[in-house]
Amino acid sequence: MAQKKSVPELKHLDHVLVSETAIKRRVAALAEQINRAYRGKDLTVIAIVNGAIIFTSDLLRQLRSPLRLDCIRASSYHSGTHSTGKPVIVDNLKLDIKGHHVLLVDDILDTGNTLSAVHELLRAKQAASVRTCVLLDKKERRIVPFEAEYVGFEIPNEFVVGYGLDFNERYRNIPCIGVLKSKYYAGKI
Repeated sequence: MAQKKSVPELKHLDHVLVSETAIKRRVAALAEQINRAYRGKDLTVIAIVNGAIIFTSDLLRQLRSPLRLDCIRASSYHSGTHSTGKPVIVDNLKLDIKGHHVLLVDDILDTGNTLSAVHELLRAKQAASVRTCVLLDKKERRIVPFEAEYVGFEIPNEFVVGYGLDFNERYRNIPCIGVLKSKYYAGKI
């Protein structure tokens, strides 16, 4: 069996908030909830990239509904640690979702600005239904009243990276979710 290699940037974490094992278990549990909800239905999964790509990939492998996948690129962080408050849709959908059941997948729900805007966009495209699945929910930061139907973990208001989440496009490959030491982002907000 191949030995697991450590990610050098793990030392940049102040502490681990959610372990790799806990993530695997929770993704499996979310997949079961989604499988029950969409039993007998075709599903279109829309991932908000780049952050949700790893989570979406792991989730998709456990879904049993016939499905289609598309990605949308939206951002409200740009290169800082605080949301700019105004999400920008950088790359839109390729698939027609009119009349389709849609599962919107994102890495984190914090202010609600991005997910609310993308959710409205999908509803405007006349999807039969739109539900949201997020790996992390940071309720303390909520500005827009938006809740996801499927939530992996509720977390405190700390700046986290790993398992797809980044700071300046780094740390996505860390297999757990951890709080980034402030010295790695201080002064870059």
